[in-house]
Amino acid sequence: MTGQLTPGFPNIHEIWVYLSGSPLLALILTLGAYQIGVIAYERASRHPLANPVLIAIVLVAATITLIDMPYPKYFEGAQFVHFLLGTATVLLAVPIYKGLSAMRGRILPLLAALLAGGVTSIASAVGIARLLGADSAIVGGFVAKSVTAPIAMGIAERIGVSPTLTAVFAVSTGILGAVLARFVLDAVRSREWWHRGFAIGVAAHGLGTSRAFSVNAEAGAYSSLAMGLHGVLGAVLIPLGARLLGL
Repeated sequence: MTGQLTPGFPNIHEIWVYLSGSPLLALILTLGAYQIGVIAYERASRHPLANPVLIAIVLVAATITLIDMPYPKYFEGAQFVHFLLGTATVLLAVPIYKGLSAMRGRILPLLAALLAGGVTSIASAVGIARLLGADSAIVGGFVAKSVTAPIAMGIAERIGVSPTLTAVFAVSTGILGAVLARFVLDAVRSREWWHRGFAIGVAAHGLGTSRAFSVNAEAGAYSSLAMGLHGVLGAVLIPLGARLLGL
């Protein structure tokens, strides 16, 4: 056997060389990994530890390491998914519009929670990073990580820090929030779905909102409202605050 499949067909090695060089491989890998994550999430009865995004990240990282695919090559193929982040950012207007009526009579506590959550997220992350002696690039990446990733990357560009590093921190924050929110909210005895949903939206943005919708419709609605409002206010206030504080 020489590795030839049949007369007229290339051998396995030649097929793999073609596939590994095709941008479609990265896109298929990304979508396939997420689908596996969704299946695992459903079979685990939607347990927060079986977060589909977390599973997809682990699968993609392991695969591109195994096949020795450079990250720029992977990103070249998966950039269509990255392009859709812009569309997702614009669509944040929809949950804000739909949620305005639900804010009647609750606007003051919700806005107070939004501001407190946003300030706490930035202050705690930046403070801990500085306490541990992190360099300025790491500290700068934490400044905008409290809002959803597409907006966080835009804020990072405005304040002169790495959008890539900020996106990593924002996604990590969302994953941790989606995984741990249930346990934290149970520990503080938060029972109302609108309380839980709004807290998740502020702390864990898009990934947390996806988790909230999978559990309860009211929680998901308030989470999407919090995510949208946090993104809008963050895009305006974070660059101003960073400039005033000299970050």
